[in-house]
Amino acid sequence: MQGSANLNVMIRAARKAGRSLVKDFGEVENLQVARKGPGDFVTRADRRAEEILREALMEARPNYGWLGEETGASEGKDPTRRWIVDPLDGTTNFLHGMPHWAVSVALEHKGEIVAGVVHDPVKAETFYAEKGAGAWLGDNHRLRVSGRTRLIETVHATGIPWASSPYLPASLQDLARLMPACAGVRRWGAASLDLAYVAAGRFDGYWERGLKPWDIAAGIVIVREAGGLVEPIRSAQSLLEDGHIVAASANIFDPFAKIVRERP
Repeated sequence: MQGSANLNVMIRAARKAGRSLVKDFGEVENLQVARKGPGDFVTRADRRAEEILREALMEARPNYGWLGEETGASEGKDPTRRWIVDPLDGTTNFLHGMPHWAVSVALEHKGEIVAGVVHDPVKAETFYAEKGAGAWLGDNHRLRVSGRTRLIETVHATGIPWASSPYLPASLQDLARLMPACAGVRRWGAASLDLAYVAAGRFDGYWERGLKPWDIAAGIVIVREAGGLVEPIRSAQSLLEDGHIVAASANIFDPFAKIVRERP
């Protein structure tokens, strides 16, 4: 797919940040063994990746606003557009030497996500989409959500909150209701990749609560352009502001979302 100038800038920036992170990822195992504070090292790697993204994106579009996990929000001269960036989604995986993490870059225009890139440097997979132009993996593979129609045959992804999270009870109740009705649930620790995998048909659905805009912004447009549905868990919620999300192929969205939305 030949994307717009903005999309090409996003892909190049994500891949450049990914190359930096891959180099750092190669050092994580040594740091773990030597007990030299791998958490501090990963924090530096994360910030360095965001610096690379910010330099590349803001150099190309200096008037756009910015929202980054590490550097926060800043308004641009063009108030209708902003970059939404997560330089390292899946930090815990990265820290433990698990090769499942990604760089996520989205472009918001007038409150709507119009382009998104989720780049997995370890697996050399770049998922991306632009409103009205479909969703893609690499240059030639068009993404389509799963065609499964029976909930009992589907596999879903979620995040399980840590012990002190206010969302833990609801998540455990979701699992208790969903597990008997489907073929399985996976918890892989990177929301952006969970959404990209829904777009690719690898997962049939995904849900999670309490996420940040940079966790899900790119994935939202990728799923939608692959033919999937993405909604807040409650109709009155805002996807980006509240971060409670349910996404799935159109074939199974209703029964899947009904289970997730069921009040305890």
